[in-house]
Amino acid sequence: MTLHIDIPEETFSGILAKAFRNSAFVAGFVVTLLILAMAIASYAWTPYDVTRLVISDKTQAPSLAHWFGTDHFGRDILSMVMVGARNSIAVALVAVGIGMGVGVPLGAFAAARGGLVDEALMRLNDLVFAFPALLSAIMITAIFGPGAVNAIIAIGIFNIPVFARVARAGALAIWPREFILAARAAGKSSTQITVEHVLPNIATLLLVQGTIQFALGILAEAGLSYLGLGAQPPMPSWGRMLFDAQTRMVVAPWMAIFPGMAIVVTVLGLNLLGDGIADILDPKSRRQR
Repeated sequence: MTLHIDIPEETFSGILAKAFRNSAFVAGFVVTLLILAMAIASYAWTPYDVTRLVISDKTQAPSLAHWFGTDHFGRDILSMVMVGARNSIAVALVAVGIGMGVGVPLGAFAAARGGLVDEALMRLNDLVFAFPALLSAIMITAIFGPGAVNAIIAIGIFNIPVFARVARAGALAIWPREFILAARAAGKSSTQITVEHVLPNIATLLLVQGTIQFALGILAEAGLSYLGLGAQPPMPSWGRMLFDAQTRMVVAPWMAIFPGMAIVVTVLGLNLLGDGIADILDPKSRRQR
């Protein structure tokens, strides 16, 4: 007689129900969805053309015609915030993709091999980590010139050691487990074990870290654009808008308030979303239901 034990697994509907009972997840999801919707809508429509200069309308206060007011060139700030959202999201998304695509395999490989290979990769990782995104962007800009592509490369390089560390730490916690020993006994290679068993078990950890790095990528892009190293005029950017507003805070404070609020709300929403995902997918949280 074969003993068969059914271990209940949480269904998708169960996870979904739990998600919408989590206030942090709901708040972060709603905010993030609104920002994404605004960014996507900007590809098809904005209240005004962001490249059109109307000097006669410069520094107008918020009104029915211009909900967020206008800047020193007469451009509609709401339209610029919408277009700036898609630029910031695109830069951060691609940069996180670069960091995850390179860093996760490196970290998982280091954990699988161990020994001198692990040590060498982690010391190389520390070397890259010593150069923050801003310094990397300055060096890249000095060679290739400023631009959104160079900002993506700089932020992406900075993200590589972050994901490598997270993937390595998560993988090292999985390798001593019994099911890994069973996979080894079955004759599976380290690569097979990593792909089939280790990476699926650290996917939640990587997802949460990806959300955090996405929020940090938004901040990094804004900082680089503020210094003139990110998206170049006439393409709007939240950081560039803050730079243009710094000398006009008394005359037109709305020039800084609205792009600043856009950055704060976006980063806050992503952080709440990450915290909510961590709570929902945390096994300890499931057992305490």
